[in-house]
Amino acid sequence: MSAAVVTGGTRGIGAAIAAALREAGHTVFVSGTTAHRKRAPARCAYLVCDFSDAMALEAFAQEVADLSPAILVNNAGINAVGRFEGYGSADFARIQQVNVTAPFRLCQAVVPGMRKRRFGRIVNITSIFGVVSKAGRAAYSASKFGLFGLTRALALEVAVDNVLVNCVAPGFVETDLTRRTLGPRGIATIRRQIPMGRLAQPEEIAPYVRFLVSKENTYMTGQQIVVDGGFVSG
Repeated sequence: MSAAVVTGGTRGIGAAIAAALREAGHTVFVSGTTAHRKRAPARCAYLVCDFSDAMALEAFAQEVADLSPAILVNNAGINAVGRFEGYGSADFARIQQVNVTAPFRLCQAVVPGMRKRRFGRIVNITSIFGVVSKAGRAAYSASKFGLFGLTRALALEVAVDNVLVNCVAPGFVETDLTRRTLGPRGIATIRRQIPMGRLAQPEEIAPYVRFLVSKENTYMTGQQIVVDGGFVSG
């Protein structure tokens, strides 16, 4: 089967995606920010990169290009909630670097090989905050709306070569990032706002990615699948 790269694949949604692709028979490479290979999901190769480091990102993009994967899942992302007036420019720039610039550079790294083979699948993990937003999420929403825009533009450029580019936009998922961002009280409040009455599990997001990168997806490109328990429809 094909080689697949899943960024931020050591835990949460990324780890669930990596496991799903491995079960589908792909050779899976996951990235993380530390040197501890034990954090990689079972039977997945481990790559190290801190996407907030521009030089490290460039080296990593070349490493990914050399792997020539047929599948790229840009899942790695960071968030920091803060009032607009007091939000630091360095924090804003770091979120854009990790959430938008890194996917942009990795897409640039893999697209030539995908076009040459006339097969490629790219999935960018956005967020419901790339569909709607709320107070304190200006930097994060800017990055996720931007990633969706990048996805649509790239999809138009590469469709003729059978390279399909889509997004999956998860709602609130039981992950470390969600717990750090919202805290127990915030999670309790959000749970009451979700029509299904609960947060998603990472394993509930992975099947949508698995379909989008598969050969069964022959015609969907430039789209964003929202998986949120009905939150944005409320």
